[in-house]
Amino acid sequence: MPAFRYEAVDNGGVTRKGVLNADSPRAARADLRLQGLTPLNVEAIAAQVDDSGAARARSFGERLSQVELALFTRQLASLLEAGLPLEQAFTALLEQAERPYVRDLIASIRSEVMGGASFSSALSRHPRDFAEIYRALVTSGEQIGQLARVLSRLADYIERRNALVQRVRLAFTYPAIVTVVAFAIVIFLLTYVVPQIVSVFANTKQKLPVLTVIMLGVSNFTRAYGIYVGLAVIAAWFMWRRALQNPVLKRRWHAWLLNAPVYGKFERSLNTARFASTLAITTGSGVPILRALDTSRETLSNVAMKELVEQATGSVREGASLARALSAQKYFPPMLVHMIRAGEITGELPAMLERAASSQQADLERRTLTIAGLLEPVLILAMGLVVLLIVLAVLMPIIEINQLVR
Repeated sequence: MPAFRYEAVDNGGVTRKGVLNADSPRAARADLRLQGLTPLNVEAIAAQVDDSGAARARSFGERLSQVELALFTRQLASLLEAGLPLEQAFTALLEQAERPYVRDLIASIRSEVMGGASFSSALSRHPRDFAEIYRALVTSGEQIGQLARVLSRLADYIERRNALVQRVRLAFTYPAIVTVVAFAIVIFLLTYVVPQIVSVFANTKQKLPVLTVIMLGVSNFTRAYGIYVGLAVIAAWFMWRRALQNPVLKRRWHAWLLNAPVYGKFERSLNTARFASTLAITTGSGVPILRALDTSRETLSNVAMKELVEQATGSVREGASLARALSAQKYFPPMLVHMIRAGEITGELPAMLERAASSQQADLERRTLTIAGLLEPVLILAMGLVVLLIVLAVLMPIIEINQLVR
């Protein structure tokens, strides 16, 4: 049954807005009149899929954010745990939704569920808003009759992931600000301060020190060609991003990142934390191990790590244990492999994966803080060195003049 967004006036002259389901716009208006409302505007909520079932393209920015996804999942889990039917739970979520796009999305899902589709089937029509792991877990929850419990675990998983991403971003915020400020100060000194001061000595026909001459050359180059250098750097960045669309080049680049000095350990920790967290939530929700591995593989950002998980999945499919399959791949930490082996022996694989995921996330946070802690003094020292060179280039002619006067 299609969903319609309406704006109507009640008997007291108060304007009301909301969403209702009806067979047609005329039926929607009739339903509003039965409720004692005078319809002002009734419009169908845009379908999220085309006739073939594929998701329609949406304009930039129209997407469920991770915070909204976590809130939607937590609220839905709480309502279902309280004993509300799925339809009433969606109705309650519609009343609480603030952003129009979120209301439209919930109304669309509610309409499909009321039309006889399963919840997971309704979610599959919105792949940009609900990832494969989300849909797989909802399907598992429906199959085992524990949808509320699975949604609660899924909400915990999304909230932990959002918190981890937030901590990583905060750790790199200060180094990013220092870098931007340093570039701004250096560019200002080179393009304005150095030419103004050094030009006074240049007009006196005095022989300038080598450092001052070099700094003047850098200043003149920055003023004349700085904008072109900036544009070239931006163009090179976009060309590099485009080149990474080549699967072979992307695979080589990601393989190099896994072994890169300093950053390599961070890249491995980031991907193993994602893998362990996803595998823990999927296996704990009743998803078969092979499908759980496939779903966990898709959450990895490193193509080389994806290939390693795919190889491990093949080994498990042939009868090998998960611990043995992962131990054959050198980039998975021994602690993760040992905990998985212990879980397989004791029959507590989901619980051991939860512990391994928590340990990997803690390791990722530690490495993030380490890299951020190393970047801060390096950036400050680099900025101080550049400013020192600029100051020396300005002061050296003044010192030479004072010596000549004496």
